[in-house]
Order: sequence, then structure tokens, then C-alpha cells
Amino acid sequence: MQTSQTVKMLSALAQESRLSIFRMLVQQGPDGLPVGVIGERLGIPNATLSFHLKELLHAGLVVSRQSGRFVYYAPVIEAMNDLIGFLTENCCNGQSCALPAVRSKSTTIARSRRRAS
Repeated sequence: MQTSQTVKMLSALAQESRLSIFRMLVQQGPDGLPVGVIGERLGIPNATLSFHLKELLHAGLVVSRQSGRFVYYAPVIEAMNDLIGFLTENCCNGQSCALPAVRSKSTTIARSRRRAS
């Protein structure tokens, strides 16, 4: 992946509504959602939503398709994976960057109680 494409993608995602749209589409999967449903769920007016979807489309993060009278938008999972791969390509000098799992206070308390029983 080229740096210029990475900058486009990160710029597109560096806005709260667009990030919310993209995350919703990723959760939905490759079938995507119709524009009206996206706007309804996120409470974004049509004109504003159209602008944000265009930005995501130009960055290569989503694709659109017509189905009858509806336009569906879906995430480009490969682009997302390429972006993540580019960002972590030389991470931690080749060492594992996995952080130990952080236990919540409630999990720790529950385990202590089980041991005491």
C-alpha cells in the first residue's frame, strides 16, 4: 500500500460521522446496508450522509451498488486489512506486540469469590 492511499483512508476515517458509518458497515459485513438505513440508525440527514459516503467511497473504504431503487454501501474489508497491515508492518522491531489481557475489577472479584468457596 502506498503512503498516499493510506493518508486518504486515514483522512476519511478522521471524522466522527464517517468513522461511525464505516464501523457500522464493517459490523454489517459484505452485504452492506441501504443508504436510508444508515442515515436512520445514525441520525444523519440525507445530504450530509451523501457527502460522508462519497468521502469513504473516494478513499476506497466502501463500495456502492444499486439494487432496485435502493443504493447499498458495503465495506471493502481488504482495504481495511491493508490499512491495518500497513500501520503495523514494522511494529515493535519484529517482536510480539501482544499486550497481556487486562482483567476488569469485576472479573478479578468474581474469581476471588469462586476460589474462596
